[in-house]
Amino acid sequence: MKYIVMELQTAADGSVANLVSQFDDRLSAESTYHSILASAAISQLPIHAAMIFTNDGTMVMSAYYVHEQPEPEPEPEPNQE
Repeated sequence: MKYIVMELQTAADGSVANLVSQFDDRLSAESTYHSILASAAISQLPIHAAMIFTNDGTMVMSAYYVHEQPEPEPEPEPNQE
């Protein structure tokens, strides 16, 4: 059995990047999974996720962090004199 670790990074514009790694044993996959989540916990990305699944599609673990993004400052009103 193979273990696949996928990292998903959602940018502020809604675009999603994914990084995929493959492992022959579960413990190596879990090590990478937890490393991703350690970074995701302090990420500046709006959404940062990780998951482990097997090559037959069985989900093993999945977690994500959502980081609220600051609202942009409103444009000042032009002076109307």
